[in-house]
Amino acid sequence: MESDDSVAREKEGLWKGRKRPWYKQKKKLWILIGVCTVLLIIIIIVAAVVVPNSGSGEEKRDESSGSDQSRLSGVLVPNGAPSWLNPYVWQDIADFNLTYTNETVGDMPIMGLNLTWDDSAKANEQVPALNEAWGDYAKRPARGVNVGGWLSLEPFITPSLFNYDLRMGIVDEYSLCKYLASRCESVLEKHYATFVTEDTFRQIRDAGLDHVRIPFSYWAVQTYDGDPYLFRTSWRYLLRAIEWCRRYGLRVNLDLHGLPGSQNGWNHSGRLGAINWLNGTDGGLNAQRSLEIHDRLSKFFAQPRYKNIIAYYGLANEPKMTYLPEDKVLQWTSDAYALVRKNGVSNAAVVFGDGFRGLHKWQGELTGLDNAALDVHQYLIFNTDLIVFNHSAKVRHACEGWTEETLESMDRATGFGPTLVAEWSQADTDCAKHLTNVGWGNRWTGTYITPDGSGDVTTPRCPTKDNRCSCDAANAPAGQWSDSYKQFLKMFAEAQMSSFEKGWGWFYWVWDTEDAPQWSYKKGLEAGVLPAKAYERSFDCDLSQIPSFSDLPETY
Repeated sequence: MESDDSVAREKEGLWKGRKRPWYKQKKKLWILIGVCTVLLIIIIIVAAVVVPNSGSGEEKRDESSGSDQSRLSGVLVPNGAPSWLNPYVWQDIADFNLTYTNETVGDMPIMGLNLTWDDSAKANEQVPALNEAWGDYAKRPARGVNVGGWLSLEPFITPSLFNYDLRMGIVDEYSLCKYLASRCESVLEKHYATFVTEDTFRQIRDAGLDHVRIPFSYWAVQTYDGDPYLFRTSWRYLLRAIEWCRRYGLRVNLDLHGLPGSQNGWNHSGRLGAINWLNGTDGGLNAQRSLEIHDRLSKFFAQPRYKNIIAYYGLANEPKMTYLPEDKVLQWTSDAYALVRKNGVSNAAVVFGDGFRGLHKWQGELTGLDNAALDVHQYLIFNTDLIVFNHSAKVRHACEGWTEETLESMDRATGFGPTLVAEWSQADTDCAKHLTNVGWGNRWTGTYITPDGSGDVTTPRCPTKDNRCSCDAANAPAGQWSDSYKQFLKMFAEAQMSSFEKGWGWFYWVWDTEDAPQWSYKKGLEAGVLPAKAYERSFDCDLSQIPSFSDLPETY
């Protein structure tokens, strides 16, 4: 058995009489160690500058899908750059300009925008290219769709984000982000990166649509003390969505869906409950904050790159004028309009909500606003008197009632004038999960219970108004729909299209949902209950064509 010493002596003898190996020469070895140390220090310094905040960034890059992460090679980002300027921590970098810049317009970052743009695309042969004038919307109405539930969350559109025990009280974006705390960023950005993609806009174009309404909330611009919302991340997704619309010739309706304080107290404003916009202790403060939001937005969207693509500029989604002082809402609307125009948004029509006060009440209001339009949302199912209509009556109401309302609103002698329907759907029940708020039940089965009891509906409101009212069939997947039900859904959709095109056009609510197919334009196309091209209809409100749908159970 050899000792360690004998092995050493044997190895030592291997170079006796020859040049000693470099690694046995102490001077050269110390020089090599010194060089390696300097190189290591340089690598550490470069990494600290180029990849700040890499701890969470590595995790995000691992989670991202479809992003070409090799594009980040050599991208220089200053240490300490905020996340909205640092592509190393973005979950999705597809089609973003990754060259770092802290430049702003209207105090809003341009990071991610490419320098050039091309407005030569057209959505289809029925409409002009983006760099050509659209013309009169009363003669060529918009045919569009909302990408709702994306940058402004809505529980019924993405119920998976609200899959918690009801006792936890997670009912809106406010309570969700408050619960998630530091995890809100990763959860919501994953949603932003996956729920709407470039393919969404390609499919919208292919469906024969020509406009897209993009709801977003004030925290894309600013947050305030006590806000748990995810600040600024949705901003770059909004900008990229506009660029994807540009790629497919789709004009954009900018929709500020959630305002400081909440303009209606509904979950899609960000926070369910109190209305603190133009109302309550902070009503005036939140009104001013909302104007400041529009000051920054309108300065940004007055840039030449948005001149051809922003067709509508929305001031406030669904202000609840049945609750808010009407004179305050009208004054705020006038002030916001003036601000937007002063800041250079000149081509887009400025849009404001009808406030649910009744279209006839808008006759003679805000008459001094040039190129402005009234935005009305038409649904049967949130009205306890209309939801009970059977399918034949629902189609008839769309053809007669809504056509009459549209024509009266378009006439300045009886209404405001220019009117568009920015939300409508094919849904014939309010059965979809979380549609009426998380845990509130529905009118259809008489289980609609509100926290304060003021709006409770405890008797069934399906057409039979009895215990046969069930949501089972109403919530069935599209693959289980009967031929008769499909016939109704398509006729109901085409009736609404026909009615709303008597005005400035329409925007279907919504492009896609996780599991509410009657609300999804995409799923409706797949099921064959919408025209293959939005500009082609087989039913144009000829009342003699409306069948009785007698073979369809009224409970459906």
